[in-house]
Amino acid sequence: MNWLVIPGAFLALLGLAGIVLSALKVLKARRAGLDDDALREKLRGVMLLNMGALFVSVIGLMAVILGVFLG
Repeated sequence: MNWLVIPGAFLALLGLAGIVLSALKVLKARRAGLDDDALREKLRGVMLLNMGALFVSVIGLMAVILGVFLG
């Protein structure tokens, strides 16, 4: 089941990169000194990126686990 582990690991790393990117965007937005409404609007977009990246990494980790169990 090596064909399931390698793409799963790639997806997990891709999701991790997205999570790190969203954290960097939040830090940049907080350092910009925006008011509450502008900061909330900025974080709303980052939250969508964060949730998508978390979904991709979970799918990747599930593929890795399934490949290890079946292999």
